[in-house]
Amino acid sequence: MRTSIALPVSAAPVRIFELCHDIGRWPELLPHYRKVTIHSRDNGRIVATMAATRRFGPINVPVRWRTAHWSDDTDPSQLRLRFTHLSGPTRGMDVTWRIEPAGAGSQVSIEHDFTRPLPILGWEIFPALIDRLFVRPIAGRTLARFKALAESG
Repeated sequence: MRTSIALPVSAAPVRIFELCHDIGRWPELLPHYRKVTIHSRDNGRIVATMAATRRFGPINVPVRWRTAHWSDDTDPSQLRLRFTHLSGPTRGMDVTWRIEPAGAGSQVSIEHDFTRPLPILGWEIFPALIDRLFVRPIAGRTLARFKALAESG
């Protein structure tokens, strides 16, 4: 199952990339991220445990996963952040952030590619539930916050 969310951002791609490529800073920049623990750094690849909250009305539900992360800034017109989830309910999910020029600003999209079968129910139900209940709301909040930060200068 592949899903994508995107927002236009009134800031240069490099500005956005500079804000979001260092996942160790996410808890200080994103109110819904509680903690990021870096386990290793090897040739630009970071393995980290990420902890965030998903709000359901007045209730904050903690979520946690381990990820491998790397940045691709080899072409400033096609900046990318990549993640592969290594553990947690989203184990196996591939995530690609694309930060591209668009008009006077940028278009930022986050693409999630995730398949996980449930016995009897098949391949699509669990990924669809995880996407709808957790991935999309958390990624949407992340993207909206980075948009606000980038546009505020």
